[in-house]
Amino acid sequence: MRAALKDARRIVVKVGSSLVTNEGRGVDAEAVGNWCRQMAVLAGQGREVVMVSSGAIAEGMKRLGWTTRPKEVHKQQAAAAVGQMGLAQIYESKLREHGMGSAQVLLTHADLADRERYLNARSTLLTLLSHKVIPVINENDTVVVDEIKFGDNDTLGALVANLVDADALVILTDQRGLYSADPRKEPDARFVGEARAGDPELERMAGGAGSSLGRGGMLTKILAAKRAARSGASTVIAYGREVDVLIRLASGEAIGTALIAPTQKLAARKQWMVDHLQLRGTVVIDDGAARKVRDEGKSLLPIGVTEVQGEFHRGDVIAVRGLNGAELARGLSNYGSSEARLIARKPSGEFEKLLGYTAESELIHRDNLVLA
Repeated sequence: MRAALKDARRIVVKVGSSLVTNEGRGVDAEAVGNWCRQMAVLAGQGREVVMVSSGAIAEGMKRLGWTTRPKEVHKQQAAAAVGQMGLAQIYESKLREHGMGSAQVLLTHADLADRERYLNARSTLLTLLSHKVIPVINENDTVVVDEIKFGDNDTLGALVANLVDADALVILTDQRGLYSADPRKEPDARFVGEARAGDPELERMAGGAGSSLGRGGMLTKILAAKRAARSGASTVIAYGREVDVLIRLASGEAIGTALIAPTQKLAARKQWMVDHLQLRGTVVIDDGAARKVRDEGKSLLPIGVTEVQGEFHRGDVIAVRGLNGAELARGLSNYGSSEARLIARKPSGEFEKLLGYTAESELIHRDNLVLA
C-alpha cells in the first residue's frame, strides 16, 4: 500500500471540520495554508490533487455567533451559505500563494446518482486538473435535504475518488488512525497500521460517533474506504496535523492506517463495465475505428460509427460492436442515441452545426471504455 500511494498520480484528500476550523473556532488559515503548500508540492511532482473539505457550516456558525450546531435544516443551510464564502476565500488565497489555481465545486448526491450529471461533473473535474487547478469540493449544504445528503464528507470523498478514478484517497482527521477499540476508553487498544478495505471486522472496530462539529466518526471513514475500493482506490486515514503528512505519505512513509483496495484500479473499473447488465444501446463501428479502439487504446470517435442501435442517454453504458457483430468494448457514452445518430460518420468540426453545441469530441473517451 505504501508503494501504491507513492506511485499514486491522482489523489483525493479529504479533511474534516475539526481540523479545518480548529475545533469550531473558524477556518484555521494556518492549517489550510499548510495543506495547500503540501498539495502544491505534490502537484510539482506531477501528481493531480483534489481536495474535499468540510468546515462550511462550522465557519458559518462562527461568523453568525452560534456556539452549537443548529438542528433546524434552514439554519444549517444558512450557516453553510455564510461559511462557504470564508472557506473558498481561504483556499483560493493560500493556493495562489504557492502558484496554484483553485476552483470551488459544490455537489449533491443527486449530481452523482444521475448518470448524465455524473458525467458532467467528471468532465468538469478532469478539465480543471488538466489545467493544473486544484478543485476544492464540498457538499452543497445550502440546498440539500436529508433524503439527498451524502451524510458526511467521508462518503463524499470516496464518491469523488470513484468519480475521477483516483489512485488513492487520503482522509485527514483529528485521530492517528484506526484502533481495535476506542483508545480513550481502552488503553490496551491495538493500532491498525494496515488492513484490507471492506473487511467486516474493521466496521466492528470503528463503531462510535464523531465530534459535535462534523457528522463523520471513524465508522464513516471505514465505510468510505470500502466504497473507494470499489473503483480500485486505496485509502489512508491519518492525523491531519502530522508534519508534512501529505508529502511524507506520497513518499511512501507509513503514517496512519492504510486500507488496501483488494482490486487494482483498472481491473475494478473494467469489472464494473463488463458486469453492467443494463446496456442501453449499441454502436457499430468500422474496421478502422475497431483497430484504433482495440489495438491502439484510442477513444471512439463518432466518425467511425456506422450504425446506432437502441435508445440511450448521455452517461449510459453502451456496447461497441464491429461490422461482424462481435462486441469489441463497452463504455459510457458522451452523447445520447439521437445525437449519436446525427454525428455518426461526421468529424468533430461539424458537431456544433449539427447539434448546436459540442460536448466532447469523442463518443466514448478511452478512460470510460473497456475492451470486451
